[in-house]
Amino acid sequence: MERDIPHQIVEDLERSSSLTSPRLDPARADFAQAVLAGFARKPRSLPCRFFYDARGSALFEEITQLEEYYPTRVETALLEAYGAEIAERMGDASVLVEFGSGSSRKTSLLLSALGRVTLYVPIDVAGESLAEAAEWLSERHTGLAIRPLIADFTKTRTLPVAARRPRKLGFFSGSTIGNLTQADARAFLANAARLLGRHAAFLVGVDLKKDPAILIPAYNDRRGVTAAFNLNLLERINRELDGDIDVAGFAHDAIYDEAQGRIEMHLVSLARQTVRVMGREFRFAKGERIHTENSHKYAIEEFQTLARSAGWTPVHAWTDPHRLFSLHLLGLA
Repeated sequence: MERDIPHQIVEDLERSSSLTSPRLDPARADFAQAVLAGFARKPRSLPCRFFYDARGSALFEEITQLEEYYPTRVETALLEAYGAEIAERMGDASVLVEFGSGSSRKTSLLLSALGRVTLYVPIDVAGESLAEAAEWLSERHTGLAIRPLIADFTKTRTLPVAARRPRKLGFFSGSTIGNLTQADARAFLANAARLLGRHAAFLVGVDLKKDPAILIPAYNDRRGVTAAFNLNLLERINRELDGDIDVAGFAHDAIYDEAQGRIEMHLVSLARQTVRVMGREFRFAKGERIHTENSHKYAIEEFQTLARSAGWTPVHAWTDPHRLFSLHLLGLA
């Protein structure tokens, strides 16, 4: 069993990341391509995966502690209340793969319930946050080997060699699946089935449909933390892509599209203005929007139908008394 986990984490991150290069490395090139294309199209948009640089990840952790933001609080309570039952239904396996792992705080609860897991593979695009989370977990779970993987969890094609064992468990928390379109969610679930393999069990957090009076404040809090999180995308463009965007010239907005069953986050131009990114100019009209995120909400039956279409069999679903949030256990034959 491996003991010097933090040192191993650093080595794994160095092998899996090209971010140390001073050139336009693949991660930065991907960001640049997405921003230039997103600003050129109408309506304008930016992919939500770019929220999570070091600053964005820290702001999101702050969001999870807000009174208005119920998903983290309710999902944590579900894991605490039903951890033993979840572990029993998931069955024995020595590998846990987490997609979009973030801070991994909730993962610790699941690992404590899953007594036989000896290898944890967190997959995330934010390398710095991934390293911090992995070290935090290693201090709390003696003997747990950790193999971080810097990658887009929706498109990951291979797992580390150490994870290629007969049966694996998967975890996808925080309702991140709601950020994907239904087509992309189906493709993600199908790819996760391929990665995890036969007889896998997969625990997925899913935000439920509910009154917009509860939903909207969760994405537009009184303290403005979610606004700062959204606006950090523009600050990141300035930092990393030679941008000269006046961040104060944009405002955060969150709306609920009932027909689509989703929250939409936007950045709204407060005046006519021209912004520059990597030498290119983009003109914005007053009131013009940049669409930055969708957060789809599901009824339990809707998500189970989606999971079946991707090859999974729904096993069980847990929800809180107010039916705010759900945890879905899926299985493969």
